Amino acid sequence: MQLPEKFIASLTGIKGFDKEAFEKVHLAQEQVTSIRLNPAKVSSMENGEWSMVNRQWSIASDEKPAPSDSSLFAIHQKVPWATHGYYLSERPSFTFDPLFHAGVYYVQEASSMFLEQVLKQTTDLSKPLRVLDLCAAPGGKSTLLQSIISTESLLVSNEVIKTRVNILTENITKWGSANVMVTNNDPKDFERLENYFDVIVVDAPCSGSGLFRREPEAIQEWSEDNVALCSQRQQRIVADVWASLKENGILIYSTCSYSKKEDEDINDWIVDTLNAESIKLNANSEWNITEAISDKHGCYGYRFFPDKTLGEGFFIAAFRKTEGSEFIFPKLKKNAFEKLSKKEETIAKEWLANNNDYSLLKKENSVYALPADHVNDIQFIQSSLYIKKAGILTGKLVHDELIPEHELAMSLIINDKIQAVDLSENNAINFLSKEEVNAGTSVKGWTLAKYNNHNLGWMKVLQNRVNNYYPSAWRILKRK
Repeated sequence: MQLPEKFIASLTGIKGFDKEAFEKVHLAQEQVTSIRLNPAKVSSMENGEWSMVNRQWSIASDEKPAPSDSSLFAIHQKVPWATHGYYLSERPSFTFDPLFHAGVYYVQEASSMFLEQVLKQTTDLSKPLRVLDLCAAPGGKSTLLQSIISTESLLVSNEVIKTRVNILTENITKWGSANVMVTNNDPKDFERLENYFDVIVVDAPCSGSGLFRREPEAIQEWSEDNVALCSQRQQRIVADVWASLKENGILIYSTCSYSKKEDEDINDWIVDTLNAESIKLNANSEWNITEAISDKHGCYGYRFFPDKTLGEGFFIAAFRKTEGSEFIFPKLKKNAFEKLSKKEETIAKEWLANNNDYSLLKKENSVYALPADHVNDIQFIQSSLYIKKAGILTGKLVHDELIPEHELAMSLIINDKIQAVDLSENNAINFLSKEEVNAGTSVKGWTLAKYNNHNLGWMKVLQNRVNNYYPSAWRILKRK
């Protein structure tokens, strides 16, 4: 892998840059694969091991060596800065792992998991928070955020590009939580939510040099002009969303670029233009993360070099807003949702876990389970932005019956007494491919398809056939 001379020259003088080691690690083209478990769907990790997919996977603790059997994918090392992150010794075919589709884990680049450390060091995560992930697709940082904020918090996961919103919605749905909204808006639209958010994460579009090892084709697109263009875009994005951050709120800015213009210089621009306060973080020296200090204001940033840390190139920084005023809920002219009748509520509740953490509301004939603490927030955001998903869409009311939706099957609020069938691996792949499934049971009617006791979606078992209701847009298109 030949790196452009101008690119290498642009990194000269950046703290932590070692030209020989940097070029060597790119020439080696080693693929680093990491996953992050969904703590809401993984019940235990006994003795340092968690079995998946008929023991095709295993996690080895520090004391216990990884299995030597080549049929096992040994997860030989924990990502040290991420509670639920693990490195894999090789990259399997995630497409054919039913637990991947069940939202049991997410395939995420290890360096970007450092977001967890930034949140924990800058924010009281025990409090109810309003969090915005502004540039969220495909959903890695949003699913991480959802796993570490409290259940009383609300996450707004936004993607400006319409073609990327669907994959974001899919991944958020698979993660299963009700306290998340997906929006499809330009950063400037968030000016309407002035002083609203406690935390805003801006994983800004960038020149992508930190991903050259993983995406070699991106090398051809790199240029000094593109870096300058990205820098201008990054400034506009941060400036547009700044008004929606409350006083003393936290802005987390990140890129997958090594460029000083997109990293340290943006940090200085944030302090210059927005009068923000840079926040110093603690990074364990054993992690080999480079602390970067900007030229003008001495702002702190944290850069990941692949020759020093096990992961791809990444940069992240945190700021505190020093100005603003208190957010006051405006009076809404019209509610987007209606209350259910007593009868409708009784029908819907049969499908849900018995708790008071959510409110059941409807829009036309569709029933939504919204987090009880944030019904007003969702109504307010819906009055200002385009909403792709809010809470859990549980189903549609038709003739005194609830026709369940896929979101309900993937959610954490589904009634665990609903009838279900645990499928074999082959049958699970058939189900995920939206092909014929052998349920092998005498049950009839709406039935959850499961694999290793994790929900995959809905089937309707009839007298002579099984109707497969897995979403067509999500199905596996190719077989092994």
